[in-house]
Amino acid sequence: MRNQPRILIVEDEPAIAELIAVNLRHNGLSPTWAEDGDAAQREIDAVLPDAILLDWMLPGESGLALARRWRSDARTRAVPILMLTARGDEPDKVAGLDAGADDYITKPFSTQELLARIRAVLRRRAPEKTDETMTLGGITLDGAAHRVTWQGRPVKVGPTEFKLLRFLLKHPERVHSRQQLLDRVWGDHVFLEERTVDVHVKRLRESLGAGGALVETVRGAGYRITAQPAPREAA
Repeated sequence: MRNQPRILIVEDEPAIAELIAVNLRHNGLSPTWAEDGDAAQREIDAVLPDAILLDWMLPGESGLALARRWRSDARTRAVPILMLTARGDEPDKVAGLDAGADDYITKPFSTQELLARIRAVLRRRAPEKTDETMTLGGITLDGAAHRVTWQGRPVKVGPTEFKLLRFLLKHPERVHSRQQLLDRVWGDHVFLEERTVDVHVKRLRESLGAGGALVETVRGAGYRITAQPAPREAA
């Protein structure tokens, strides 16, 4: 029997948490509930979940602060985080994504929408099998080993950043719009906003360090990867 994906629900309202948990169990997922950041951290320390449903407003440490903490920890960096919140304004969505959330779900939401989003982030987390090795300007992606190096030094990238880098390396020097990247990298982007691409490009650049300069922003058009990045303009 296949192991059921473990979903950690971090929600301080028991009624909401129980409703989510019941629906997850009925759909082949294994939920665990934590009512605040401390309880959530204990659960994560015991068993790493496959995804986290994280409420924005929590007693003590906020959901945003928890997302930032878990994104900065090597052990939890790749765990998908879906932010649950009643805040639906664009600046709040951007703040959630910038804090490290992979998706943003505004309350109230339907059970089917929640399940679709969870399945989407679980699919994106699973590495795709490929034996290709691609190299450009000091960046090497080894598909068989699922490894990235910059000038021979290992680089840690998350699963979505790995897929994004692989797609860019397959099409070097070409400009791709945010919508095109959503279509080709995420594939199941019906719930995602174009801002999501910006967040993951930022994470990829940070992971690559100096190599991040090879991932260029083309103003008004999108992104490309190039072996010869344009020189920075003087301040």
